[in-house]
Amino acid sequence: QRIYSKSVARKYNDPVAKQLERVQEEWLLFLSVEKGASPHTVSNYRRDVQKYCAFHEARGIEECDQITESSIEDFLASLSETKDGHAAAPSSVARALAAIRSFHKYALREGLSAQDPSAQVRVPQVAQHLPKALTVEQVEALLAAAGTGDDPRSLRDRALLETLYATGARVSEAVSMAIDDLDLNEELPIIRLFGKGRKERLVPLGSMAKQALEAYLVRARPFFSSKGKGCPNIFLNNRGGALSRQSAWDIIQRAATRAQLEVPVSPHTLRHSFATHLLEGGANIRDVQELLGHSSVSTTQIYTKVTIATLKEMYRTAHPRAQLDPSDVTSSASASQ
Repeated sequence: QRIYSKSVARKYNDPVAKQLERVQEEWLLFLSVEKGASPHTVSNYRRDVQKYCAFHEARGIEECDQITESSIEDFLASLSETKDGHAAAPSSVARALAAIRSFHKYALREGLSAQDPSAQVRVPQVAQHLPKALTVEQVEALLAAAGTGDDPRSLRDRALLETLYATGARVSEAVSMAIDDLDLNEELPIIRLFGKGRKERLVPLGSMAKQALEAYLVRARPFFSSKGKGCPNIFLNNRGGALSRQSAWDIIQRAATRAQLEVPVSPHTLRHSFATHLLEGGANIRDVQELLGHSSVSTTQIYTKVTIATLKEMYRTAHPRAQLDPSDVTSSASASQ
């Protein structure tokens, strides 16, 4: 038995504890310790599988081997309608099924179950939405509005947004960056990011982001750090602790309001814009995949659809014969004859 199983055994020392609860806790520790899943992923999976186990326990099912393919499908169907009658997002149902599959694979592998009832359950179709990227002009307006002053908060906010756009980092990656992950001494610095599953990648940092980070680290971070207990993260909050994902979201929202952008803006918007602008500028899709930290190029290919959509719109508005009605052309030709 692994060390994390021992900790679960200590927590669940009641011999009549429900098996589903014991397996759930073992599996969550397995995700954190052996798989290196991020706290955000573990939190989402915990929430999904807690609902899943509660659903089955309400039916008198307390062991993995009592769960059937049909009961899993019943649970997924129950997620399709919330208490207020609105349908749940297909992506949420798909994520729940991913958690359920991981849960049952673990139980089967550890000999806690004789079968995997989730193996043949079909994944709900998730509509593919194109990422919404800002134009270069909109990004510049957003960055200019992020830090309009010379106070510590303005310097931090500007450095954060410049870093997000310069690296395409996920917001969770940006707020977890440590001082040791950054070296600004090089002409084109490289920053180290840790993505999903703690997968490490190195991303170049442009001159504007370098300048903004230098200003923040020298003139603002010591101010925040003096209020805390030596947090190693680059971006700090007003108490000297690590800046949270929600605080980063708020910073971007305030900048978008000041920039008077009339489109929705989120931390992921800058990641989408980073990828789209690189591809529009002629970057190779494999290189963009590496910079984004995608495990599969198929995930990155969605951004090529964005650039194609942009090209189509440009063509429709710019080409002199793109908007002509063919019948008009035929009539004009007949009249000239």
